[in-house]
Amino acid sequence: MSSFYVDLISAISENVEDTLMTDLKLKDRVAVVTGGSRGIGKGICLAYAQEGAHIIFSYASNQKAAEQTAEEVKALGVKCIAIQADAGQESDFVRMQEVARKEFDKINILVANAGTIGKELPVKDMPVEEWDHLISIDLRGVFLAAKYFIPLMATDPVGKIINITSELSKKGRANYAHYCAAKGGINGLTRSLALELVPGILVNAIAPGPIETDMILADMEPEWIEKEKDIPMQRLGTVEEIAATAVLLASDGGNFYCGQILSPNGGAVFF
Repeated sequence: MSSFYVDLISAISENVEDTLMTDLKLKDRVAVVTGGSRGIGKGICLAYAQEGAHIIFSYASNQKAAEQTAEEVKALGVKCIAIQADAGQESDFVRMQEVARKEFDKINILVANAGTIGKELPVKDMPVEEWDHLISIDLRGVFLAAKYFIPLMATDPVGKIINITSELSKKGRANYAHYCAAKGGINGLTRSLALELVPGILVNAIAPGPIETDMILADMEPEWIEKEKDIPMQRLGTVEEIAATAVLLASDGGNFYCGQILSPNGGAVFF
C-alpha cells in the first residue's frame, strides 16, 4: 500500500475518532453520584461514563460492589473515585467535598440517589428510630449533598442537580409512610432549590415507577412485584431506562428543564 493511502486511512481514522469523541454528551464533565455502587446509582454512573464524564460515587458499606462498579466505570476510559459514606452523616459529605475539590476542583453534575426503602410498618407500630433512620438517609442525605456540592458546581456549562425520588411520593403506599414522606420531601426540596439556583444551576428530579433493581427484588414479596407489573406496559422498568433519563437531564438536551419531577413509570400514573 502506498504511503498516500496509509496517510489517508490514518487521517480518516483520526477524524472519525475526533467526531465520536465530540459526540459524547458529557465529555470531561465531572459527576458526583451518591449511592452509586448498585442499582439505579450504578446504572447512572455507567451511563455518564459512556458519555465521557468522570465519576465520583459514594457507597454505604458494600466495598466489593463499589470496587466492581469503579472497575467497570474506569474501563470506559474515564476517571472514577469510590468513597464510603453514610448518606445521613454530615462529616462524610465534608470529606467527599474535600476529595472532589482536590481531584477535580469543580463538578458539573450532582445526582442525589442514595436511599433505602425501610421496613414495612403501619405508623402506629413504627419505632421513632425507624422513622428517623429512613428520613436521615433518604431526605437529609439529599439536603447534605446539595449543601456541600453546590459550592463546587461549575456554571459554564450550566450545572445540573438531579434528585432521585419515587412515584410513591405522589401516590403514597400503606405501611411505607416514612418512605413516601421522605420522597415527597425531596420533591419539595427539588422545586425550592430550582428557584434558588436558576439559571446557573438547573435542579430536577426523577421519580421512577416500579424498577427492577436488586433492592426491590430482595426486599419485596413476589406477590408485590407481580402486582407492580399490572400497569399499561405490563413490566417493571429497567435501570438503563432511568439512567437514560438522567443522561438527558445532565446533558445539554436538559437545558430547559427546571424544577421538574420526571416520572418514567410505564403508565403507572393511570392506576
